[in-house]
Amino acid sequence: MTVQLSSSKSGSSAQPADETNPPEMLDRYLHAIQAHFTGFISPVSLLLAFADWQLHLANSPARCLELMKIAGRQWARLANPEAWIEPAPQDHRFGDKAWSRPPFNFMSQAFLLGEEWWCAATNFLPGVTKSHSDMVAFATRQTLDIISPSNCPWTNPEVLRATKERRGQNLMDGFRNFLDDAERITDRDHPNRSTKFEVGKAVATTPGKVVFRNALMELIQYAPVTELVRPEPILIVPAWIMKYYILDLSPKNSFIQHLVSQGYTVFCISWRNPGPELRNTTLDDYRRLGVMAALDAVDEIAGRRKIHACGYCLGGTLLSIASAAMRRDGDERIATLTMLAAQTDFTEAGELQLLTDESQLALLDDVMWLQGFLDATQMAGTFQMLHSSDLIWSRLVKTYLIGERDTPNDLMAWNEDATRMPFRMHSEYLRNLFLHNDLAEGRYMVEEKPVAISEITAPNFAVSTETDHVAPWRSVYKIHLLNEGEVTFVLTSGGHNAGIVSEPGHSNRHFRIAHRAPNEPYLAAEAWETVADKRDGSWWPSYVDWLGSYSTARTVVPPLGTGNYPVLGDAPGIYVRER
Repeated sequence: MTVQLSSSKSGSSAQPADETNPPEMLDRYLHAIQAHFTGFISPVSLLLAFADWQLHLANSPARCLELMKIAGRQWARLANPEAWIEPAPQDHRFGDKAWSRPPFNFMSQAFLLGEEWWCAATNFLPGVTKSHSDMVAFATRQTLDIISPSNCPWTNPEVLRATKERRGQNLMDGFRNFLDDAERITDRDHPNRSTKFEVGKAVATTPGKVVFRNALMELIQYAPVTELVRPEPILIVPAWIMKYYILDLSPKNSFIQHLVSQGYTVFCISWRNPGPELRNTTLDDYRRLGVMAALDAVDEIAGRRKIHACGYCLGGTLLSIASAAMRRDGDERIATLTMLAAQTDFTEAGELQLLTDESQLALLDDVMWLQGFLDATQMAGTFQMLHSSDLIWSRLVKTYLIGERDTPNDLMAWNEDATRMPFRMHSEYLRNLFLHNDLAEGRYMVEEKPVAISEITAPNFAVSTETDHVAPWRSVYKIHLLNEGEVTFVLTSGGHNAGIVSEPGHSNRHFRIAHRAPNEPYLAAEAWETVADKRDGSWWPSYVDWLGSYSTARTVVPPLGTGNYPVLGDAPGIYVRER
């Protein structure tokens, strides 16, 4: 089935590059090449940030004197073991007991005390723009992470112990790991380390059929497992920054299978993995050919019933846009709206804001213009830099110096199965939503008319996670400010992915939940955290109970597909296998 992508400018201020203008093309080529040498960080943005910080610091003699005093205190603390500090809870580099013995305890303390001094030096300087202060602190932290004693084989007691016990075999194993990873980077067809988690066989195995396909997505309808089902179907809109089967991993932790087992007819969008041919695909194309096309199909197959719509991450943001536009235009097909780790206000969007100023986005635009998309490895590198001590350096030490790999699991296999982002869509998303916050401030346009989250009247179930650095929970919580309707808000343990994939029976899980009736007074996030009901276990059963309160009595199951939406093949379809 062929569907033309639109040239719609809905929600967009970005325009495709003028490929007939040689000077502009020369600049773009230059910037795209530069990005590969700067880790896709704008050198101009970095220089401006450091200039702002250095000039203000040079013009603050009292602050300089204070930093000198702090440095003296740090040296005194280093000489006094009783004044030594513990690493931050999330810093696992010095967790091994060997770091508590000389001389390694002295080296780790020297590093931690120095790191503490640099934190004081790069923060809390009056006059420096917050974004510049954050960028300087970020760049300094990256540099310090590189020179940590845990990264050096002869100053890391864990590496020295492994080398002694294994007589150097760990280094040989690490070198083989390095060669294997290098081959994987250069050869897309090289099998990944998680080949036993094959899509359709070990993961994404919930039975179903593909009932619709267009240029951007396939729609999967899952086969019922109960004799009767709720009449209201569920439509899941995952993010296209990831493959959909994060919600359909192994049978034991499949969110989709859990919903099917509870007597719901479930549909899920499986997005295409775009190449350069989709470079000019817009964010509105994803709304139109994704959410709206799927709603039309679900509406017909399910017999014109109202639909429970559920969106994850960027898919949730898109779903909120579509829902607001539908309500504006009198379309009442949405019964409830579920937002999983999805933001509608981006003013506190976490550490990713460090890399979304005008200079940074101009550089990224040029990289994507040259390629036609943002490559998965480039996107993954950005996320890893935000927590480089754990996600980069600790993994490098374990893999290449200790010679050990993590045991593959379904979540790791999914994480390696990354996707690309079309040039124009990703540029629009970063500029209009992330940088300019157009959706929250009423400037986002759909079909040349603005949409507002306040117009959504469907009951909302919003889930956030405690340690989410992609969609921080206080940012997700702002749905309470943007919409005065009915909101049930959940704060669950875990991060952006593990907190959502939190099946019943998973150990050490807990969550907080509270319901706000329409037009109730606003409660600040910190106050909400103290009054919300704290429960042990998974949030999934509470969600099923919530869905049930907005669903009608069970009835006969709908068919798999219809005349206008015939079965095109078995789940998980063909788009999910694109690499």
